[in-house]
Parts: sequence; C-alpha cells; structure tokens
Amino acid sequence: MFRLQGSKVLAVDMTGDAVKAKNGSMVAYDGEMAFKKLTGGGEGLRGMVTRRITGEQMTVMEVKGRGTCWFADRASEINLVALQGDRLYVESSNFLAADAGLRTGTRFTGTRGASQGNGLFTTTIEGHGQAAIMSDGPAVVLRVSPQYPLTVDPGAYVAHQGDLRQSFQSGVSFRTLLGEGGGEAFQIRFEGDGLVYVQPSERNTIAGDV
Repeated sequence: MFRLQGSKVLAVDMTGDAVKAKNGSMVAYDGEMAFKKLTGGGEGLRGMVTRRITGEQMTVMEVKGRGTCWFADRASEINLVALQGDRLYVESSNFLAADAGLRTGTRFTGTRGASQGNGLFTTTIEGHGQAAIMSDGPAVVLRVSPQYPLTVDPGAYVAHQGDLRQSFQSGVSFRTLLGEGGGEAFQIRFEGDGLVYVQPSERNTIAGDV
C-alpha cells in the first residue's frame, strides 16, 4: 500500500510483496527487508541498450519484505497515480516507485530528445497497481479532451496517461513569445483524451530556453 506522509515522503507498507524504486531513494525502513539492484531499470536487455544509447542513468532497486519502507528524493513533491490496466508515461528523472507487479519499459519519443536533457526515451509503467512520481513543486494534473488539445513546455512536463497523441513543435517557445527566448525551442502538443502532469518549475534543457 502506497501512502504519503506529508507531500515529500512516500510510505509503502509491505506484507511479503515487493516494490520497485529509484536507487538511493529509501530513507528508512522497519521490519525485515531484502534489496536487489535491477540492472537497466529492470527493463531487460532492450531497456539496458536504449538507456546506454541515450546516456540516461535510471537505476532501479527492488525492495521485498514485511514492514514499511519510506522513500524520498531531494525533497521533491510526490504524486500517487493509480493504474487500472492503463499505461503511464513518465520522465525518468521524475520516477520514484511502482508496485513490483507493474511492467516498466522504455518508449522512443522521437525529436523531443533534442530539446531535453533526458534523452530520446520515456519510461513507461503499465498494469494494475500504484506508482509514485515526483515533481519540482506541487504537480498540476491537466485534462486533455478531443475539443481541447494541450500544449506544454517540455521543461515542465512530468508525465501523461490515457489515449493521447504526442507531437513536437519547434521554432517558438513560451519564453520566445515574451521576448526572453534564445536558440532553438520546442513545445509538446497533446491531443485525444487523457491527463498530463506538469510541474511549476522547469528542468534544465539543452536546445535553448524552452
């Protein structure tokens, strides 16, 4: 069971089951626990290869036992997401933990990697269970509908779920519109029906001020 203690600490109560979590994110535990490092983010050979290509560093550990584990990372805000057989797409740097029964993988996201420091691949979490994602400041969940597509600053993007189509636009950024931009800039456009998680603070990017 996932539960928040405050907004920046995740408590996971286990009764012999397991959880996957970002390596180094455990801050305390009680009871009897066993720990195992999952090479390549626990995604098998394909995950290892894709992360090596992009230079991403997402090391995941598996914690199994009876008791409670507490997780946190750099005082980030933590957001709980319940999955009911659907798939969650999340930036690797924003992943904190997931039920061990959830499937994790990587998804090629095309040209967005040119605008961010997080590479060309996004982490996917799929199945039935709970996941915990992090944000720099309290995340906002925005609804996308067929009538109302959403355009997001890539530096503020955290995750998305639902039946959404993702495309990337170059040439104009939010800061460029205000006369503060410089260099190449990108936006992410979502169309369809689903949810997008954004954070109120932008991560560092590569291709100019986005």
